[in-house]
This record gives sequence, C-alpha cells and structure tokens, in this order.
Amino acid sequence: MMFGKEFKDQMVPEWIEAYMDYVGLKCLLKQIIRLNLSIQPHHNTQRKVDIENQESASQHKQYSTNRKFCIPAELREDEKSFLQKLDNELGKVNSFYKDKVEQAKGEAAALAEQMDALVALRKKVKQSDTAASSKVTSPSRASSVEKGQQKETDMPCENNIKPASSSNNEEPSLKEHGRTPSDVLECVKIQNTSDGPKSSVEKLLLGTTEKECSFSQEELKEVQEKLKKAFVEFYQKLRSLNQYSFINLSAFSKILKNMKRSDTHQITSRKAMRSYMNVVDNSYIGSSDEVTRLLNKVEATFVKHFSNFKQGDGIKLLRPKRKRENHRVRFLSGFFFGFSIALIIAVALVMQTRKLLDKKEATLYLDSIFPLYNFYGYIILHMLLVAANIYLWRRYRINYSFILGFQPGTELDHREVFVLASGLTVVVLTTFLVHLHIRMDSTIQDHETYVELLPLGLLIGLVLICLCPFNIIYRSSRFFLIRSLFRCICAPFYKVKMVDFFLADQLTSQTQAIRSFVYYICYYGWGKALSPGRKMCHVSDVYVIFYYISAAIPFWIRFLQCMRRLIEEKDMKHGFNGFTYFSMLLSVVFQSTFRLRKKMTWKVWALASSVVAALANICWDIRMDWGLLQRNSRNFLLRDKLLLPHRSAYYIAMILEVLLRFVWLQLVLSFDMRPLRGKAITSTFACLEILRRSIWNVFRLENEHLNNVGEYRAFKSLPLPFITYDEKVDKHE
Repeated sequence: MMFGKEFKDQMVPEWIEAYMDYVGLKCLLKQIIRLNLSIQPHHNTQRKVDIENQESASQHKQYSTNRKFCIPAELREDEKSFLQKLDNELGKVNSFYKDKVEQAKGEAAALAEQMDALVALRKKVKQSDTAASSKVTSPSRASSVEKGQQKETDMPCENNIKPASSSNNEEPSLKEHGRTPSDVLECVKIQNTSDGPKSSVEKLLLGTTEKECSFSQEELKEVQEKLKKAFVEFYQKLRSLNQYSFINLSAFSKILKNMKRSDTHQITSRKAMRSYMNVVDNSYIGSSDEVTRLLNKVEATFVKHFSNFKQGDGIKLLRPKRKRENHRVRFLSGFFFGFSIALIIAVALVMQTRKLLDKKEATLYLDSIFPLYNFYGYIILHMLLVAANIYLWRRYRINYSFILGFQPGTELDHREVFVLASGLTVVVLTTFLVHLHIRMDSTIQDHETYVELLPLGLLIGLVLICLCPFNIIYRSSRFFLIRSLFRCICAPFYKVKMVDFFLADQLTSQTQAIRSFVYYICYYGWGKALSPGRKMCHVSDVYVIFYYISAAIPFWIRFLQCMRRLIEEKDMKHGFNGFTYFSMLLSVVFQSTFRLRKKMTWKVWALASSVVAALANICWDIRMDWGLLQRNSRNFLLRDKLLLPHRSAYYIAMILEVLLRFVWLQLVLSFDMRPLRGKAITSTFACLEILRRSIWNVFRLENEHLNNVGEYRAFKSLPLPFITYDEKVDKHE
C-alpha cells in the first residue's frame, strides 16, 4: 500500500486538519524534482563545486525560523519554501499533540481521584456487609466495628484528594495520606448521570444531580460500570494520540527521505534534510513518551481493578476488535439482489397473464391488501437509501459511527444494510407472490382463510427476529435500534442524544408506513380479516380518524425532544426547532379535520398551516441542519468547508429540498376523503418524502462532522460518577 493512502486511512477524521500536510509537501517536492531534472548536469556540477567552496564561508547567511533549525541561504527559493512549509507543519503537529497530551494528563489525574474514591467505596461497602453479617452472628463484634467506623468518620476531611499513584500495580493506599475510606467518601458525592425517567423526575423536582453515598452493592456496581466505560474511552483516546504521533513522524521521515533521494547533486540540501530529521526527532512529538506511560498505567489499573488481574480479559475490553470484511456479505448481496429482480418480474408476469388489473373483484382485493405489503415497501426503500447514505459517509470520511453513538466495531456498513434490505425484499415478494397465487387460483381457494394470515405472520416473524436474544443477524445493531426507538417513544423522560432525534426525524418521513401499520390493526385486530367485511376498514369513522392522526405522532415526539433540550441547554434555537415540528403537527391536524368535515374554513386553516410549516422546515433544514446559506462564505450561498467535491451537489440538494417539501404539501391538500383511494399517488409521494429524508441525512451528518472537526471532538465526554470536594465548591461558586 502506498504510504499516502495508508497515511489517509489512519487519520482520525475529526483531527484531519491537525495532521501534517503530506499531500501539499509532496506536491512541492515534485516541483523541486522536476526543476532538478530540467537543470543541465554540468550546471549541477559547477553548482556543487561552488557550494562546497562556499559552504564554510556562508554559514552566517542563514534563514531563521521559529525553532532551532535554520534554513541554509544557499538553497534555491523553492527548496527554502519546502523547508519552511515543513517547519510550519512540524510546529502545527507539535502544538496540537502537546495540547492533547496536557488534556490527557488532566483526565488521568481526574480518573486517579475517581479510583481513590472507588477503592474507598469498595472498602466501605465491604465493611458494611461485614458489619451486617456480624450483627446476626456476634452483636459484640458488630458494636466494635460500628465504633471503629464512627472513629473514622470523626476524622477531618482534606480539601483536596490527591490522585492515586498508578506507577505500579499496587492498590492506591489511603493510609499514606492519613485518610480512611470514610474520610475520602466524606469529600465526594455520587453524581446521578443516568438519564432515565426516574432521574429526570428527580432532577425536575429536586433540581440536583448529587446524592449521598448509600454504600450498597447496587451503587457500587453502577459506579464501577461508569468508571469502566470512562477508562475504555480514555484508553481509546490515548491509542489515537499514540497513533497520531507515530503516523506523523513516519510522514516526516518519508518526505525527508524522498527529498534526499531526489536531490543527489546538492550537498547543502542533503545536509539540511539530515539536520532537519534531527530536529523532528528532538521535537516534543518525537521525544515525548507521556502517552506511552499513560497507556501502561491505564492498562495496569484496568487489569487489576476491573478484570481481576486477568491480563487477557482486560486488554480485550480496552481494545475492541475491528470489523473485518466478510465475503459472505458480498455473496449474499448479489444473491438477494438477483433473486429480488426475478421475483419482481414474476409478480409482474402473474398480474399481466391473469389480467388481475382488469377484473373488478381482483382489483378490489388488491386494494385491500395493498397497504399490508406497502408497509414493507417503505421500510425497504428507506433501508436501501440508508445504505447509500452510509456509502457516501464512508467515502468522504464522515465519522457516522461516532456521531450516532455506535460502539466501536458494531456499526453496519453499506453492504450489510443492503444485505438486510435485499433479504427482506426477497421474503416480502415471495410472501406476496404465494398470497396472490393462492387467492386468485379458483382450484385452491379452500386455503383462502389461511392465506389471509400470511402478511400478519410475516410481520410477527420480523418482530420476533428483531427481539431475538441470540447473536444472529446483527444482534447489537438490532438492540441498539430498539433502545433508540424506545427512547424516542419516551421522549420527554430521556436525555436527547444525537441518535434519538436523528431516528425520530426518520420516523417523520415514514408517516405512510405508520398509517399502514394502523391498517394492520384494523384489518386483523377487529376480527374482519377472515370475514366478508375485511374490505370495509375505510368506512369506519374511528379508523379514518386514527389513520390521519397517526401521522402526527412522529412530529409530536420531535417536539417533545426539542422542549427537553430547550429546558436542559437553555438555547432558544431548540425552541425554534420545536416550533417547526409543532407547525407540522398542527398542519396534519388541520388537514385531517378538513378531510373529515369538508368546510372551507378548515381548508383555509389547513392551507395556511401547511405553508407556514413547509417554509419553517425548509429554512431550518438548509440554514441550521445543513449549515448552508452562510453570508460571507468562500462558496456562494454555502459554507466555507465542504466535503463533497462538487459544489453543484449542494445547490441541487437545496432546490430538491424546496420542491419536495411543497410536493408533499400538494399531496396532502389533494387527498381524497377515503384514505384507501389514490394509493398509487400516495405511495409515489411517500417514496419522494423518503428520498428527501435520505438527502437530508447526508448533509446533516456532514455538517455535524464538520462541527466536530472544528473543535477536534473525536471522543465522547463521559460523566464521571464521583464529584469531589473542589468540584462541588467550584460549581457552587
């Protein structure tokens, strides 16, 4: 593999601007090589002699830089420019690396204090358990333990907890500082970092996230899990810093070796290269071993306190395995794709040869089962477009796994999502073909009762697969989706993460799928699926009301999420974002009311609310979610930093955003009263809305990624379980 490709592949995407500009330096080097080749050999020989004669006499002619290295004045201007840029890149890399190392040392000190508190809590819990057991067996012994604990509690608390030394594998000694577990725990409180419904209510009622230690096993287990995650995240950051140092030093070495090999005639230039390599080796990034020492300390501490001295288990937890490309995925992708094409052709031929669209009875039946299978069509289309999204994110190095909060190594790539989508397509089309064949064949209509249950059986099967506890069909991704979906449904009671509102936004584009699910309930839940009344769902007023109102559920979820973020972050932009979703919710309500009552007043309200909702969402999507329409941008009406190579893609996306928003508006206003009529038109515009959402996905995550790049934010900031004395004082002040 070429070094340039390896260098690019090993970059942390959010730190990409902090790496050495290897491509830029290589371009300058190529220009120097071309110029050297264009110079005649005898000119080079004469210049070599002149340089050798003048080398000792021209030592006072030096081009000074900000560091110890000085560029010889005998070099050509292009060579001076190369060395000056090289020197600037070294300064950039050194500065970034030193800042990150200092941050890592501060985090290490904080984790050391947390470990002091954890060790103290473990001892205290052990003492409490011992006292509880001795109270039953030996009252006198229990009283002596209580007296000893009371004596420890009476000791004064120090204002500062010194971080435990982790230079060796010994447990941090509390007695070295004259402190007992009671002393340490009096200086800390437990921080309630959970974001469940219970903690949300407590924060709302009590207005605090702190609580006193209860010295219970449940509390100890919770604290240990939080600290374990913090150690794993910190270890990953240290490994990335170590890799950053290694790959940048390799890049400097590679570029300088290429310079020496390409310039065989200039002694001064070759000496400058050798001299500068010494500067690189003696720089902070080349000589500091702080990160290596921190890695060793973290490994030793983690192995002892979180894996019971089992080196292999501890390292396995700290270093999650990278995903390897599975050739079965490639095979299944092609197999399912080809099978799906064959099934689509088979369905088309069956309908054509039997002339089902020309028979009134067959047409009515297709109308009744169309929403049952339409449900899967919307989901499959969305999955295929998400696979395309992931392909673009990976191609342009958008770190979607970090943004959406996947555990390292568990995120699906575009091939795996495509396999799931094409596999589901095969199952759905096969079921539909069997359903259609049995229902329309007069010779086997004895099985009509059972064939009507095929769509329901397919739905139940998919639900069981999603809930399957066995490690098959991407279990971690299935459970991740289920947890995120549950958090969306319970929107106001959970802290809103990026993946939560991203998933809720996907649901707002799946309103027709939600309506199809409502039809499932009507078709099977009311006991009419096996009776002659199965085709009469649409005449029920209750069903019609739920059919329309169900489309408002995703917008209500997003509104609640925005209100939660507004209360927590005190940022009014979340209030305006909430207004955009609330306007969509009102639009759906007014449109539904107009469909039911057919009065001009409701039509005016529906039209006005729909226009306001469309305009508000267009402005928010383009300006805030995509970060475009910047006034003083280098790219007209866009933003300064763009990841896609063609600017026209952004202009086309903005135009499509406007058109598809208003196409959706026109679709809603032209709905017939009966929800099951005009299904072809409804499905077409529902698919266009899913397409619009997939376009939104690309630019939304691109903008989020660029925000992370601007702040060099490449790792999660996990809250620590303990709040120390100084932290509480600072917070109070």
